[in-house]
Amino acid sequence: MQGGTAQTENDAPIMNPRHMIMKLPGEKAEEFILMLPFTPRAKDNLSAWMVARNDGQKYGKLVVYRFPKDKLIFGPKQIIGRINQDAEVSRQISLWDQGGSQVIQGSLLVIPIEESLVYVRPLYLKAASGKIPELKRVIVAYENKIAMEETLEAGLAKIFGTAESQVKSSEETPTREASVDSSKESLLQQATAAYQSAINAQRDGDWGRYGEEIKKLGEVLSKLQQ
Repeated sequence: MQGGTAQTENDAPIMNPRHMIMKLPGEKAEEFILMLPFTPRAKDNLSAWMVARNDGQKYGKLVVYRFPKDKLIFGPKQIIGRINQDAEVSRQISLWDQGGSQVIQGSLLVIPIEESLVYVRPLYLKAASGKIPELKRVIVAYENKIAMEETLEAGLAKIFGTAESQVKSSEETPTREASVDSSKESLLQQATAAYQSAINAQRDGDWGRYGEEIKKLGEVLSKLQQ
């Protein structure tokens, strides 16, 4: 992930630690951490995530947070498998391949929210005659849902049901529903801005700014989940 090369659809996912700024469970203040998801031995589901703390007297301390045993959390390998098996994703990649372009699946971004995770993965397209890959789609995975859209904003809207609520607004209480939709639309725009800023910071090697943007993205996703 951090500092790594993009993965193709057949690559095994290699999860490297990722810097971010977040408030750990049970803590009062946000802090700069290095986070790594863990899967049980010989299994692919996610069981825990470990952080290395980087601030003040807590510098260097390792903490492990375990997910509830009665709740299935898909691990990175499972998520990538589900992405590759998704009918819409497979169909789109096949169309690009037939056109002679190279499809590059970017690094998998893992964002903790509450007792679950949101995964984000960009899809790039490199034309046969081109040198620079172009971002074509963003894949969002949350629990049993997978969405592939042209932007992160659209992907999150599909995952968290914003599109459905817009349909309902004309059938039920228009004023209240319109207000809720407007709030969600604002959150989706904030998520897209934070994600793009994080990608730019990662490209520039600015891990402090990267951590700040991932923190913002996590906060927005938590609000969308409510």
